[in-house]
Amino acid sequence: MNIRKSLRYAGGFSAAIAFSVVAQAAAAADPGVTDTTIKIGNIQPYSGPASAYSQIAKTSKAYIQMVNENGGVCGRQIDFISYDDGYSPPKTVEQARKLVESDEVFLIFNSLGTPTNSAIHKYMNAKKVPQLFVATGASKWGDPEHFPWTMGWQPNYVAEARIYARYILENYPDAKIGVLYQNDDYGKDYLNGLKEGLGDKASMIVSEQPYEVADPTVDSQVINLKSSGADIFINITTPKFAAQAIKKAAEIGWKPVQFLNNVSISVGSVLKPAGLENSKDIISANYGKDPQDPQWDDDEGMKKWNAFMDKYYPDGDKTSSFTVYGYGVTQALEKVLKASCDNLTREGVMKSAASMNGVQLDTSLPGITMNTSESDFYPIEQMQLMKFNGERWEMFGDVIDGSAVMN
Repeated sequence: MNIRKSLRYAGGFSAAIAFSVVAQAAAAADPGVTDTTIKIGNIQPYSGPASAYSQIAKTSKAYIQMVNENGGVCGRQIDFISYDDGYSPPKTVEQARKLVESDEVFLIFNSLGTPTNSAIHKYMNAKKVPQLFVATGASKWGDPEHFPWTMGWQPNYVAEARIYARYILENYPDAKIGVLYQNDDYGKDYLNGLKEGLGDKASMIVSEQPYEVADPTVDSQVINLKSSGADIFINITTPKFAAQAIKKAAEIGWKPVQFLNNVSISVGSVLKPAGLENSKDIISANYGKDPQDPQWDDDEGMKKWNAFMDKYYPDGDKTSSFTVYGYGVTQALEKVLKASCDNLTREGVMKSAASMNGVQLDTSLPGITMNTSESDFYPIEQMQLMKFNGERWEMFGDVIDGSAVMN
């Protein structure tokens, strides 16, 4: 499937503008920027094993429609071009080259997946095209020294796993831990973070069960974890496999304390398919507001999100963390572009992205802001633990600074 969504500003140069002035302006501009438009590229798995995440790009497209209807940014309309890669790295390479070399986009925004973004990591930096707000929490996206054109967005996986490790050590010091993880950089980041967080008690991990993206199910891995005697289950999986694992654990009568990585906390896409009763008491961590939590009913940020969903994405899932994510990350893009109006170049955008200080988003939890610098490419590093009550997530404890946990 090839998906291209474009929102274009109808207009042209005035005939009164001298040709030489237009030529000079065009020569000065980076690819993807004209006097009337900014061309933004995106790559998402609209098909394949991670297709549940496509809600993120659909939300971004709707958010950009809202921005354009309200005048755009820097006096320009955003032309949003989104292609499907099926969560396949070779396809990601093909789509990235198409966006950069044929479509000539200004930047690629929020492309999804650790293995897929890894496949274009060096290419994007060699081309000096921003790979901005990558939709994965792999720690590699925060390396400005070696990859100055790539920046993550969400809390990184190592820090998140260390938060879980600290909670386990404080509350279940004698437990036996079983880990299910995707066998790539994404899964290994979490696993390494967990081990580092456990420190000299990493021997608490009694079973590590990897799976491949191409696997049809993870049933055998879950059975192996139960057989290991583990009484804590760390579920490091994308939505399809997360739902399978939770459901299978219930089917075989395995009732460990369960931890689910943040990338699969969607109630609509993961917990409902797994069975809400089967998902009860699962622990995770978040940095965004849960749209089902009544404490946000009068929250101004979530009122804006609800109004946005009703008008611009009425078919979107209001129970899904993916639509909250899509809104938040695209609002972050809007803020960075607005901060770059005086220097609307690829270099200018990366400079703005690396200069955020206490930037708040409508959908972020209270106390969680975006902060970056020339040496810190991790915009969000705070999270709060939460537990699923059978209907929705309930936050508990304090907001934890993941950057502190990383030290």
